[in-house]
Amino acid sequence: MTVDSVLASITTQPSTRRNAVWAIGTGGAIVGTLDLLQACILFGWDIPLSIAAGLLGRQALHGGPGTYILGVLLHFFIACSAAAVYYAASRKLPFLTEHPFVCGLFFGAAVEDVMRLVVLPLSALHARGPYAWDDLALGLAVHMVVVGLPISYSVRRFGR
Repeated sequence: MTVDSVLASITTQPSTRRNAVWAIGTGGAIVGTLDLLQACILFGWDIPLSIAAGLLGRQALHGGPGTYILGVLLHFFIACSAAAVYYAASRKLPFLTEHPFVCGLFFGAAVEDVMRLVVLPLSALHARGPYAWDDLALGLAVHMVVVGLPISYSVRRFGR
């Protein structure tokens, strides 16, 4: 190991960490904002109570401001977690940053599927199907565009 290689690893490591924070934070913030806004517009402004109910149970649907804030925070935590998963995968699979449009669309669809088929059934609400075809199609389309694309382009832009 030479002095140059040691200096290179010391100087690039904090930069890589900073890039990860920017990529995940930016992607999570954009996705959290867009997804929560579209959900509130489509389903009503009490959506954060439903999100909190996934952790606390049905009684959270009648919660107050604290429960509402918890729902918003949980939503942004989930959005940042999705961005972190994409960022981590992009470190091993470079095509995720080379083709952000296609990969982002597929990732958004995968996020929707995981939320609908894994997270919601395991939540305190135990939400399960059957789902109407138009609900499934709308959920996939929205998450492909509102979740997948912002994350993939944020990771491409900031995750270098």
